Amino acid sequence: MMTDQIEREAMDYDVVIVGAGPSGLSAAIRLKQLDPDLSVVVLEKGSEVGAHILSGAVLDPSGLDALLPDWRQRDAPITVPVTKDSFYFLGPAGGIRIPNFPMPPLMNNHGNYIVSMANVCRWMARQAEALGVEIFPGMSCSALVWGDAGEVAGVIAGEFGREPDGTAGPNYEPGMELRGKYVFLSEGVRGSLAKQVIARFNLSDGKEPQKFGLGMKEVWQIDPEKHREGTVTHTMGWPLGSNAGGGSFLYHGANTEVHLGLVVHLNYANPHLYPYMEFQRFKHHPMVAELLKGGKRVAYGARAISEGGWQSIPKMVAPGVALLGCSAGLVNVPRIKGNHNAMLSGKAAAEAAHAAIAAGRSGDELTEYEAAVRGGAIGKDLRRVRNVKPLWSRFGLLASLTLGGFDMWTNSLFGASLFGTLTHGKTDAASTGHARDFAPINYPRPDGVLSFDRLTNVAFSFTNHAEGQPAHLTLRDPSVPIRINLPEYAEPAQRYCPAGVYEVVAEPGKDPRFVINFQNCVHCKTCDIKDPSQNIVWMTPQGGDGPNYPNM
Repeated sequence: MMTDQIEREAMDYDVVIVGAGPSGLSAAIRLKQLDPDLSVVVLEKGSEVGAHILSGAVLDPSGLDALLPDWRQRDAPITVPVTKDSFYFLGPAGGIRIPNFPMPPLMNNHGNYIVSMANVCRWMARQAEALGVEIFPGMSCSALVWGDAGEVAGVIAGEFGREPDGTAGPNYEPGMELRGKYVFLSEGVRGSLAKQVIARFNLSDGKEPQKFGLGMKEVWQIDPEKHREGTVTHTMGWPLGSNAGGGSFLYHGANTEVHLGLVVHLNYANPHLYPYMEFQRFKHHPMVAELLKGGKRVAYGARAISEGGWQSIPKMVAPGVALLGCSAGLVNVPRIKGNHNAMLSGKAAAEAAHAAIAAGRSGDELTEYEAAVRGGAIGKDLRRVRNVKPLWSRFGLLASLTLGGFDMWTNSLFGASLFGTLTHGKTDAASTGHARDFAPINYPRPDGVLSFDRLTNVAFSFTNHAEGQPAHLTLRDPSVPIRINLPEYAEPAQRYCPAGVYEVVAEPGKDPRFVINFQNCVHCKTCDIKDPSQNIVWMTPQGGDGPNYPNM
């Protein structure tokens, strides 16, 4: 896009925040707590705050306790404490419960809450606005603004009306430059602006590659007789088995709702694996099917999850910019939790920026923020579980349960590991094997009662993209899907996408075509991560587009 040749209006702020997730909103709240006169703006690409938020979610309240200690008196939508916490190893027809007592205390969910993070973020936005934070939903940030010294000086937000070829249409709106003394990127996993910053400033040099999982989730309303509010269940094993790492969750929330999902680690080798269909198959397990019988699905969504942990956190600051939350990869994988660390990162970034601005600084590196993350509660949380993911990747599920549990115990008790710090090795894209080396997997057809086809389910994400705009999913080389990915990998984009965006169309007498149905995209970023040729680039579409999650 020829953004730097267009004249735009500009607005100046002390801090510009991209993304109204838990990290961005926490930063905004903390900045205003520290100095009500600071000018703070939050830009959100979703149609409203919460529209693009998807998380399990069992919330560790430690981040919120640090940010808003009186949140319990503020009518927060955090009302379902965990009352029962269980783990199962599943086989096709049954399961074995794994006792809680051998697990290190950090795995205990008591004291945590079952929540909709979309609704938590909506509530946090109200707290921020009450403090004077400006929040603009429906404002995609399409490009970075660079200062004279090469620092990040702001973002371009609110571009509308480009034609499919990228040229300005008759109703083109160029958007605005929103400039800040500091810019916080809290875009979530694999954010398009964060990717640019990481590449330009070589922030991942000397770090392990980031690893990812694909999380798919449905919300069901179930028979009240079967609902057990506060119950948390995690499973491992079937249906993934040896094909891929991952596991499921079932959380009994408020109002007879169950939040259930499957996380598939994206370092799987078999390109025939179909994560979405593994999720649909999971619901036919006797334990799950009995729970859902008589209920109805009310929402669906998917998103990538950062899983690299401590080893994979890039340098988090560069001139004028800081990476917050999942933009930096602060998820604790064995706990399946990252929202508390996202909030703590936002708080730490705000405190560093406030001190810098008070000292007359701007556009430099907020090294104090990086030190606070790595040396504080977030660093402690991630260091002690740093080997669980690489152990799982190397030795598989059963061995990692023993070795990973042992490693978490030694880290918790002694602050040290006999393994040191293990490496991740390949990227998830490079982990993809050749189709000829693996047998195709036959998946049962969805029954329309417990399991559903992708396009039917995407309707329950309430996804919409305005027609006539450039596709936000682009190919570096349009020939690669058919020329390389199809013969070598059976074009896995047809399967790893949980929204049916990609398909190979073969018509009689014609060469196969690779089709991108970008209107279906739920913004999970899996394609940007898993494509074995790294040929797909995810960019933000125009503001307000994408999923409209009601209560994920």
